[in-house]
Amino acid sequence: MTTASAASVLFVCVHNAGRSQMAAGFLRHLAGDRIEVRSAGSLPGDRINPAAVAAMAELGIDISDQEPKVLTTGAVRASDYVITMGCGDACPYFPGKKYLDWKLEDPAGQGVEAVRPIRDGIKTLVEGLIAEIDARPATGQER
Repeated sequence: MTTASAASVLFVCVHNAGRSQMAAGFLRHLAGDRIEVRSAGSLPGDRINPAAVAAMAELGIDISDQEPKVLTTGAVRASDYVITMGCGDACPYFPGKKYLDWKLEDPAGQGVEAVRPIRDGIKTLVEGLIAEIDARPATGQER
């Protein structure tokens, strides 16, 4: 359950099987229930990328129970931050949301060795996002 002042973040990539799932996993792990976390894909795959699961498991973060989800306007509307990773043009735009586009290599079809640097880049970006969210003035309008 999130608190009344928690921000909400939606991570979006094409298949919702690698980058967005790793980002969501890091945010859940690092922020706990302080930030509401969603992820989705413009063309969701049928399962999470096994190399992404393995790379996250190396850091003690289990994303193996996650499933790719389709991007909906409702998910965008319900989020304060919308972070795209290679599919920004497929994401609906609503005024008042903070949109960020993270340029990250797609881990699809790559092994764990190639996914590790992508994972590490995502971790750095998520840590910066948490710092930005924590630094926001409380307006009482957040979810």
